[in-house]
Amino acid sequence: MLKTDVADGVATITLDRPEVHNAFDDQLIAALTRAFEAAGADPAVRVIILTGAGKSFSAGGDLGWMKRVAGYSRDQNLADAEALAKLLKTIDTCPKPTIARVNGQAYAGGLGLIAACDVAVAIAGAQFAVTEVRIGLIPSVISPYLVRAMGARACRRLFLTAERFDTAEAVRLGLIHQMTSAEELDEEIADIVGLLMINSPAALTAAKALIRMVDRPLDDDVIAATAASIADQRASADGREGVVAFLEKRKPVWGTA
Repeated sequence: MLKTDVADGVATITLDRPEVHNAFDDQLIAALTRAFEAAGADPAVRVIILTGAGKSFSAGGDLGWMKRVAGYSRDQNLADAEALAKLLKTIDTCPKPTIARVNGQAYAGGLGLIAACDVAVAIAGAQFAVTEVRIGLIPSVISPYLVRAMGARACRRLFLTAERFDTAEAVRLGLIHQMTSAEELDEEIADIVGLLMINSPAALTAAKALIRMVDRPLDDDVIAATAASIADQRASADGREGVVAFLEKRKPVWGTA
């Protein structure tokens, strides 16, 4: 159902249901939430990669799960939706950098997983779609992440038409940062991991928090908070070490996050 491998500071979390294109149900949602919580809290982990087994990244909700959900009461549906919302928030607020290694198609909730990650790299020719309206649903839980990634204007079309679009279009829209071939996917991911690994773990965590803080209308509170955050970072051990190492023209020795 789910595999987690940790090596050289990188935790790779793999959706392991290739027979159903890595569609998720309530059990996989819970397992994935626990996996991200554990990796985020593990001092040995510097970077987290999310990917899928086989030829697909994730087809979204599992059909068997959706059949069960169709018979739920509103309270049961609310609890079920809140579990998915918790998963996406856990990925979004994970203190470690997260990379979506998009090895194939992604539909519906699968796009939410991508949008909740910090960096997304996909193979050329992958297919994407926000398909919920096709079955009378709406992409409610994933919508904040998709609107943030692609903008409200693009989502107005994609949420309503449920049309498919390819990797090149996903890059243009902002859902995917980089397109590559299937053969070069791991090399591209390794390059990004390498860039992340030379940076301060504590600063990466603080930078992620900074983005969440300022991704809202600019007001005096945001301005004050940005000033306070850089003051805190400059006074931190890694902040001091980074400046000193730069002045001494040597590689910094970072602490742990």
